[in-house]
Amino acid sequence: MTKIDITKTELVWPGKYNEDGTLKEVPRVSLPFQVIETVNESRATREVKEKEGGSLFDTYKGTEGDTFEDGWKNKLIWGDNLLVMGSLLEKFAGKIDLIYIDPPFATGADFSFTTEIGESGEEVFKEQSLIEEKAYRDTWGRGMSSYIEMLYSRLVLMRELVSRTGSIYVHVDPRVDFLVRMLLDDVFGQDQFRNQVIWSYRTGGATQRTWSQKHDTILFFTKSEDYAFHTQKEKSYTKSASRKPGVVNYGAGTAEFFEDEQGVYNWVIARDVWDIPYINSQAEERVQYPTQKPEALLQRIIEASSDEGALVADFFCGSGTTLAVAEKLGRRWIGCDLGRWAIHTTRKRMLGIENCKPFEVLNLGKYERQYWQGVTFAGAKDKPITERALYEYLAFVLKLYGAQPVPGMSHIHGQKGKAMVHVGAVDAPVTIDEIGAAVDECAKLKQKELHVLGWEWEMGLYDLMVEAARKKGVRLLLLQIPREVMEQQAAAKGDVHFFELAYLEAETKYPKKLTAQIVLKDFVIPNTDLIPEDVRSKVKKWSDYIDYWAVDWDFQNDTFMQGWVAYRTRKERKLPLSSDAHVYEKPGKHRILVKIIDIFGNDTTQAFDVEVK
Repeated sequence: MTKIDITKTELVWPGKYNEDGTLKEVPRVSLPFQVIETVNESRATREVKEKEGGSLFDTYKGTEGDTFEDGWKNKLIWGDNLLVMGSLLEKFAGKIDLIYIDPPFATGADFSFTTEIGESGEEVFKEQSLIEEKAYRDTWGRGMSSYIEMLYSRLVLMRELVSRTGSIYVHVDPRVDFLVRMLLDDVFGQDQFRNQVIWSYRTGGATQRTWSQKHDTILFFTKSEDYAFHTQKEKSYTKSASRKPGVVNYGAGTAEFFEDEQGVYNWVIARDVWDIPYINSQAEERVQYPTQKPEALLQRIIEASSDEGALVADFFCGSGTTLAVAEKLGRRWIGCDLGRWAIHTTRKRMLGIENCKPFEVLNLGKYERQYWQGVTFAGAKDKPITERALYEYLAFVLKLYGAQPVPGMSHIHGQKGKAMVHVGAVDAPVTIDEIGAAVDECAKLKQKELHVLGWEWEMGLYDLMVEAARKKGVRLLLLQIPREVMEQQAAAKGDVHFFELAYLEAETKYPKKLTAQIVLKDFVIPNTDLIPEDVRSKVKKWSDYIDYWAVDWDFQNDTFMQGWVAYRTRKERKLPLSSDAHVYEKPGKHRILVKIIDIFGNDTTQAFDVEVK
């Protein structure tokens, strides 16, 4: 066994050190971000961008300033936080003033959620997706050591992102707080430890065999000795029955007492034991997310360790509590989560905040896929994709789909049973022309069925291409290549399912001169057999599958710009199926893009070309 030179007390786990005794490097992968949606940005700002040109998704350039006046937009990022943080380093190293994280601990339901269906609001439980299940396997596949390794690598990147005067708060389960404390000592330094905060709460449930566990631990570390901190006050209730509200002179000073429904109190400097109530079932802030924390808890942390305008980040953002509180307190924010439903829940939550500042939804999209393709088939992330590597990529996807490669054709890559198969590229959407060429090749070969597998899709092709293929005697299926394809464990186990694209039908109305209005007519999820029976049994009509829909009135084949939006909330379950009328400045042709997010967090888009007069 190789000797490891340990010079201090530290936590060691399998995989921390290389075989030669050197500390294993934390992987740093820097990839460009794709901006997939912009919320609350003005049309005038959009028109300035149009002059610069765009693509299906804009690439985040990181050129905005550090204030909203200088163009800053808050960021909600869907993806693996290790890749996300590595990609943030170039622009944000040493620039984040406060990080709060509540990393998942030892539960297979980390990404599961409860959702409500339709106007009735009946609740159903949604299991985690395969990609989310894979994240759970990675975190707990080797027990505690893999959890520690997962968290350590992320803490290393967080330290690089935190500013010199910044802080980090790590919310942990009491079962692992001692281990995480040692990790933080290792990464930030023992001398940067500030507090072990105890969050005490009262919830239902008790045990007869041990003391009832009614607290969490929050570990507070800083980057340096020069850190931002603002003393917080809390109510201290007096036990004296004779104490009345008013000012009391103690000789050395005075204290003012107040009264509320709980009694007489005065304000004192907050301790490191926080009595903050858990979210009750009827609380307005409750969003039915299993790991949601109360806003009062995050308000205390953010007010104490950041200033107005500071940059706050949460890389396990879950239901978005950190981001919502940061927004309300005038801080800038970056949030990240791997769970699709977490991103959707957070987006809806931010939209519910009055005067919410502009924010954008990002992912690593095609760049993550290019990286995966390079590493998997070209042997390195920066090597060009050779013809051989491209063949291996096609063969790999075809195998996962259960198809066999078919050589010697221009647009047909494989065959599954009696169906021909075309596989889309990793770095470009499948286009109408691309599908048309594959359909023509099928028709020429007298083949009657074509399956097209794609990562992304040109807008508005579903109805057009299915009907065009039918006229040529070809049955066309469009199937989504899932992100699980890139996950080695999921692919090796066959945990990969290709789903037919959902599609929507809508009508454009023109109620007045220069106005347009969208009316939803139908929303179809083709593979309803894959939807759990307890969900199908509660769906009474097609619109029950829709949780949120939005319209971009002037889509420019780039980022989706939300111009009108409607969504269900716990209080308001009814969803309008007609948008408000949109008024254009002058007659002309426009492309309207409609986006639907269903009750599982999946999004479906459809483009409509219109002419207003």
